[in-house]
Amino acid sequence: MQTFPTKAYGATGSVFNKLAPMDIERAAPKADEVHIDILYCGVCHSDLHQVKNDWHNTIYPCVPGHEIIGRVVEAGSSVTKFRVGDLVGVGCMIDSCGVCPACQEKEENYCEGPVSWTATYNGYMKPQNKDFNTFGGYSTNIVVKEDFVLRIPEGLDPQAAAPILCAGITTYSPLKYWKVGPGQSVAVVGIGGLGHMAVQLARALGASVTAVTRDKEKQADAEKLGAHEVLISSDAAAMKAHELKFDFILITIPDAFEVNDYVKLAKRNGVITTVGLLGPYKAPLDNQEVAMHRRSVAGSIIGGIAETQEVLEFCAEHNILPEVEMIKMQDINDAFDKMQDEEVRFRYVIDMQSLKGSE
Repeated sequence: MQTFPTKAYGATGSVFNKLAPMDIERAAPKADEVHIDILYCGVCHSDLHQVKNDWHNTIYPCVPGHEIIGRVVEAGSSVTKFRVGDLVGVGCMIDSCGVCPACQEKEENYCEGPVSWTATYNGYMKPQNKDFNTFGGYSTNIVVKEDFVLRIPEGLDPQAAAPILCAGITTYSPLKYWKVGPGQSVAVVGIGGLGHMAVQLARALGASVTAVTRDKEKQADAEKLGAHEVLISSDAAAMKAHELKFDFILITIPDAFEVNDYVKLAKRNGVITTVGLLGPYKAPLDNQEVAMHRRSVAGSIIGGIAETQEVLEFCAEHNILPEVEMIKMQDINDAFDKMQDEEVRFRYVIDMQSLKGSE
């Protein structure tokens, strides 16, 4: 198999959790694949978790990055959707089984095949073969099947659009599935990388949006993003006053938290959906609070390829963009430290020219 060298930043183990320059090999594009020159890559909280092996499934070396914007530089002989020069994106997955019910219904993100979908980095979602790995967007280029490549609409700033491919679709998918729209009251808990997208998307869908944050300093930011109201979660009286108020609550907190504090905010028949957290809540769910008002507590991950294209188009139509801070590839470890310490305003994006120009 023909390969070519690629510059990247990755981790070789979880002891120090530091990323460093490395060279990886990419396979030349097959007939149904495109070769993409990476321009920008978003920095997701999942990247930090994966590098640290927080989910106990990391395959090293680990090259993170699944919010990728780039240009097609080569297309395989059977590719029909893209041509050289197209501005494209790659999100969290690059393949799936293609035959299970979920894949047939264009929900590849819930692939029911033996290994689930293939992640843009760290191999299969259900790793069975530790010798199989994939390397993500903290690199100069990537090769992906055309069916898992997204078209970036005109009007979306490519420097800022990358986080839509994860933060955008992760929040858009549950909003659409639970049919959030005009006349509904929505609470978005956590106004960070995911939450700041959720506020904008829920507002554009026509809902009345309340941003819920423990940080009073984020109130002005939340209002600027479109929140009709800001609820400070550390204010017990304010939380009490908002009980039984919301039709839909989207919780974007990435680490273990006390979910029962937010269940009480949901109306009768209300839905509480957690995104971002891939693990247990801090304390068990109190089913009395759920049952007494016939509330539903759910979870959601990213969306399928079609839905990801949909959110890109939706953001272009409604002038929605992530709030980003551009960094150099060489600053990624500092960015990880700030993300760990919750010092990031919203989302980092790596200018990959910094890696291409490095020695």
